[in-house]
Amino acid sequence: MANTPKKDPINPTDDDARQLARDLIQQARFAALGVIDPQTGGPMVTRVALVPGPGGAPLSLISELSAHTTALTANPTCSLLIGEPGAKGDPLTHPRLTLQAEAKNCHKLDLREHYLGLYPKAQLYFDFADFVLFRFMPTAGLLNGGFGKAYRLLPHDVLPL
Repeated sequence: MANTPKKDPINPTDDDARQLARDLIQQARFAALGVIDPQTGGPMVTRVALVPGPGGAPLSLISELSAHTTALTANPTCSLLIGEPGAKGDPLTHPRLTLQAEAKNCHKLDLREHYLGLYPKAQLYFDFADFVLFRFMPTAGLLNGGFGKAYRLLPHDVLPL
């Protein structure tokens, strides 16, 4: 019996995949953030509020008192899991995007109106001194649009032109 080569489960990236990834970012108001714990070197995941920033890169307002801000300051390489399962059906059939990124601290007052326009609940704490705004600049992405719909993405696939 000859060995049959395994079929690559990753599809060629097309415009539909790009649009789905961009839509997931545009619609997201929260995500799972994965960072590396500087004390242990192990992975750490938390939920953060998220909005699309001008230019498409996601933004999150995070307290400097949190462990994940300490981790991002030590190593800005991170990932976001964007997309939640719907109310019905198998959670694995719903689209989701794993976005690998570099977290960049940005001047939150420049983006105050934009952020609060998309996430008004943050009005309660946006101006607290310990909150910083991070922009997550994509370096790569993995899109799972459901069974049989897997794609590798580059930054230009995720961010609008």
